Amino acid sequence: MAEQPVSNLYGAKAPAVPGGSADKGRSQLFTRKPLELLLEEMRGENRLRRVLGPVQLTALGVGAIIGAGIFVATGAAAHNVAGPALMLSYVVAGITCIFAALCYAEFASMVPVAGSAYTYAYATLGELFAWIIGWDLILEYGVSSAAVATGWSAYAQSSLSKLGINFPHVLTESPWRYDAVHGVFIRTGSYVNLPAILVVAVITYVLVKGIQESATFNATMVGIKVAAVLFVIAVGAFFIVKTNWHPFAPFGWSGLSFFGHHVAGQVDPGGKPVGMLAGAAIIFFAYIGFDSVSTHTEEAKNPQRDVPLGIIISLVLCTVLYIAVVAVLTGMVKFDQLDVNAPVSMAFKAKGLGWAEGLIATAGVAGITSVLLVMMLSGPRVFLAMARDGLLPKGIFGTVHPKFRTPWKSTMLVGLFVAVLSGIMPIDSLLHLTNIGTLLAFVIVCAAVLIMRRKYPDTPRPFRCPWVPVVPVMGILSCLLLMFSLPTENWWRLFLWLLLGFVIYFMYGRNHSVMKHYLESKG
Repeated sequence: MAEQPVSNLYGAKAPAVPGGSADKGRSQLFTRKPLELLLEEMRGENRLRRVLGPVQLTALGVGAIIGAGIFVATGAAAHNVAGPALMLSYVVAGITCIFAALCYAEFASMVPVAGSAYTYAYATLGELFAWIIGWDLILEYGVSSAAVATGWSAYAQSSLSKLGINFPHVLTESPWRYDAVHGVFIRTGSYVNLPAILVVAVITYVLVKGIQESATFNATMVGIKVAAVLFVIAVGAFFIVKTNWHPFAPFGWSGLSFFGHHVAGQVDPGGKPVGMLAGAAIIFFAYIGFDSVSTHTEEAKNPQRDVPLGIIISLVLCTVLYIAVVAVLTGMVKFDQLDVNAPVSMAFKAKGLGWAEGLIATAGVAGITSVLLVMMLSGPRVFLAMARDGLLPKGIFGTVHPKFRTPWKSTMLVGLFVAVLSGIMPIDSLLHLTNIGTLLAFVIVCAAVLIMRRKYPDTPRPFRCPWVPVVPVMGILSCLLLMFSLPTENWWRLFLWLLLGFVIYFMYGRNHSVMKHYLESKG
């Protein structure tokens, strides 16, 4: 399909949307950005290249979702938290994401520019909420990238050790490990996680080169890991012993807490909730990434059609694969005998299929690599959108490479940030911080759909979220349920991150805001 001129994305004339004169006289903090301004930005030299079709967008979604969630997290979650009921944990987490995904899809079709939920919030809720969600998305993509890089390091080192290749201990992991029982950090004897830093450097180089090259690389990784997942399901199904699924919910069906206070269900020796719903809150990390498809709206050939397709198809496909893999693993091996570090390969080894271990290990590394690529691909696009609005320095975060057409400076900064985090931070702290940040973003997007439908019902919507207000309301409630099930310390980390964001906004962003000057020019 030929690249569409921006002026034709909505026909001959851009639709009327919130902003402009309707917002004159209102506080800058709650001023909404007009869609005509969003579309006008697309005509400048800082425009990204529209090269992604529906298959590539879906592959980006699958690339972001399938990775550590299947190859690593399933073992620990089934062994320690949910048992075979982890299948339903993935269903609950998947339904929560589907509610949010439908809301994302509506906005992605309405506002076909970079920025994802940040841009949607700016057009509906105003500048302050846009800053909050943009800052939150930076946390999601940056910290999740670091968590994935740390997981990649562990998986790659495990695979290399089978070939007799080992890194010196002082270069294998974070200098600290979090002791959840006592709530303290303890020394590991290592200085830095060198493999994590190296993979981040390679991915950063690929991302700077261009979106087409990045998407091609991702599609290759996705092909490898999806083939491996289908192999695990098809072969493992012949070794299922149904008695391994009994008891189906050994830790119970709930496992709820509220700001760290136990509400319902069982708890583990450390006082943390366990059960089916507790498992959903923990493995929610496995779904993070479908929303990254919306950050590439500006690079889609036909954003109104292809971005919603990419979001929904990738999420539904991955949910089915997750449930099938958990069913196979807990059917092959009793849940309390699953290996927490490499559950898939060890389950096959326990059944005398050790020959498959190398194949699964290779697919695991490929799967986690593609997750890292998509996460690091998305963060700079949010920076770009925020810099276009003047909320961050344009000379750094708003610069697009003249040849590669990528936000290369912010990509390199994100790479440096991720390398430092993955090199020195333990994975446990990174995982929980990512979960709560993402859930907050989903809550805001679902709320924005309700606001937009009520205040601007006539704005063109190439894709409409079905069953409004039921879907957005259920999205808000289910995300809040999972948020409140996370440990208290994660809320404090989120508040500290948002506090830092407010300091930056009020010291820099508010004074340099494009909307501030736009309102002043309107008199």
